[in-house]
Amino acid sequence: MRAIAFRKYGGPEVLEITQLADPVAAPGEVVVDVHAASINGVDAKTRSGTGAYKASFPHVLGRDFSGVVSSVGPGVSDLACGESVFGVLDQGRDGTYAEQLALPAHLVVRKPHWLSHAEASAVALTGITAVWALEDTAQVQPADTVLIHGAAGGVGSFAVPLALYLGAQVIATASASNRKFVQRLGVERVIDYATEDFRIASPPCDVVFDTVGGQTQVQSYEVLKPSGRLIWIAPASQNFVSPRKDVRAVRPDVRRDRRHLERVLELLELGAVRTPPIQTFALEDAAEAHRVAEKRHVAGKLVLTRFDNNTLNV
Repeated sequence: MRAIAFRKYGGPEVLEITQLADPVAAPGEVVVDVHAASINGVDAKTRSGTGAYKASFPHVLGRDFSGVVSSVGPGVSDLACGESVFGVLDQGRDGTYAEQLALPAHLVVRKPHWLSHAEASAVALTGITAVWALEDTAQVQPADTVLIHGAAGGVGSFAVPLALYLGAQVIATASASNRKFVQRLGVERVIDYATEDFRIASPPCDVVFDTVGGQTQVQSYEVLKPSGRLIWIAPASQNFVSPRKDVRAVRPDVRRDRRHLERVLELLELGAVRTPPIQTFALEDAAEAHRVAEKRHVAGKLVLTRFDNNTLNV
């Protein structure tokens, strides 16, 4: 099969079309023909060698996907060839920027007909991350005040309506160019992080959900109420130590499982959240998609679709 892989750390230019062995379904696994794979922030960090996860070469990026089951391994009885599914890979496996992948059956869920492959891939990892962060970890309650950093990104744009659905008052940070997009998610107070200091503009918060990291996380302690919860998915500055003992700071343990994927579907069906705006690129244009992603002002999600078989013969 063909995949987009890299053999050394570097910029988007290291991504190249590579021929790899076709995957085979082991016991308890399925093989999926990938129709769409979303791009996440961790992809660029892994590609450049700056992330926590260290790649073995050649390495295929990508965590979430949507596609069609092409084979099932021994012991799999709840899925069949030809069914459309979507899901999220565990770390340590070859990724989703490929024509096919093999993974445990319990990491996928059936894709409903009303959800396109691109949409399904776009909400898989971002959706379960937001659910783990706000429902399972922060346990957001009605009337909580929640500040969400990076509200226009993939995780943030799912987290905002989820927090509103849970009954919270939501404040968000975003760039000026993404203000209207975040307001359409239902947020009345959007703080432009380039021109406003959120420590002054935000009221005291019960929960801060930080998808940005660095100094943003460091400064977030200043807006938390006593006994507040700082939930983060991007690390703070190196060697930073929390200045407060009266708040809880935790990175959610975003485990991949069918239950949380089904929760994402439930929230979509209820209308509590919507699929994000999606910009698609053919898989062979993954390097260009990474260049767009690194500009860090994308509202919604970037998604890779299948190779153009009319032009590629690798």
